[in-house]
Amino acid sequence: LTVVKSSDKDTVPAAGEKDGDSPEEEPWEKALKTTVVDMEVGEFRGHKVSVWDLLHSKYIPKENRKELLELYQAGELTLEQVKTVVSTIVTEAEAARAEQLANASSPRAESAV
Repeated sequence: LTVVKSSDKDTVPAAGEKDGDSPEEEPWEKALKTTVVDMEVGEFRGHKVSVWDLLHSKYIPKENRKELLELYQAGELTLEQVKTVVSTIVTEAEAARAEQLANASSPRAESAV
């Protein structure tokens, strides 16, 4: 897979590049991509999902993602904290969505509670 870059300095492989990692991948980014969470909700149910994928899922608003990444890069949040935050956001968003669907689709929702 050849990606055409606009700048020519990117055509030289980064020193120590191996396993096909892109030279732009930072260690913090790699950590997010290799740390997996077992999610039991929504589209992720039963899958192991990387923290990176969760961060970039539809559940995380762009501003939140940006803020989390900045705090993480600055060392103010640990990988474990980022993992907890994103999985919590996804879980809560999915719970709220499931509740809305239940309320919208079933007139018996109240009596079932």
